[in-house]
Amino acid sequence: METLKEMILNNSGTLIDVRSTMEFEMEHIQGAINIPLDEVPHRIEEMRKLQAPYILYCRSGNRSGMAASMLKQSGFSDVYNAGGIEDVKFYMN
Repeated sequence: METLKEMILNNSGTLIDVRSTMEFEMEHIQGAINIPLDEVPHRIEEMRKLQAPYILYCRSGNRSGMAASMLKQSGFSDVYNAGGIEDVKFYMN
């Protein structure tokens, strides 16, 4: 089984930035898609079509943790909270 770092480095699954659109436009991880936390409940069906695993990040790990909980409550099983954007950058080095 791949570690979170390996998943990020190998571009496994889908990297999802749950920060606001403005935060995403200012800076994001290349290849990530932006689904702000407040939109997650309304975009569950769209997210089901994305490739698992679902790797979520935000600024600090708080919003991505909430989004991960929402997805798990909606039946997603391959969901990971990667923490904040700086954590993801660290994994990539």
